[in-house]
Amino acid sequence: MDILLVDGYNIIGAWPYLQKLKKDGLAEARDLLIEKMAEYQAYTGFRVIIVFDAHMVKGIEKKQKNYRVEVIFTRENETADERIEKLAISLSNIKTQVHVATSDFTEQWAIFGQGALRKSARELLNEMNSIENRIQHKVKKIEQKRPASKIAIPEDVMEKLEKWRRGDV
Repeated sequence: MDILLVDGYNIIGAWPYLQKLKKDGLAEARDLLIEKMAEYQAYTGFRVIIVFDAHMVKGIEKKQKNYRVEVIFTRENETADERIEKLAISLSNIKTQVHVATSDFTEQWAIFGQGALRKSARELLNEMNSIENRIQHKVKKIEQKRPASKIAIPEDVMEKLEKWRRGDV
């Protein structure tokens, strides 16, 4: 089994479109990262755990599951780096390969020492872009394989029929 531990705020600060979104609202950037990691999880089959520092969200430690992605907000005096190191140690075993996504150089060395593999924010972004392109390519192939009508029907009539079929009349 492969597990991807994601340093949430580090990735948000490193991916350009999440940086822009963060300026308007941190919650929106977090939500989009979670959605992207859900796509990653669905495509790769990895167990994905995103860890956010609690100092950005006041309150007690919180765990939740969005889609099939686990989201952890650390305790108030615990950093995401500390939690990721603990998780890397506790989850690592002979049948499990732990990957950690962060561009924090110190964190990369610490987790590498725990036997986890590192993945920089840029590497994860490139991988995510590649996954999204492959998904789009598969969707186009499926759409192209859809059987064509044996009767030539004008496009506007097809649109009306599709609306009827969907109940959008």
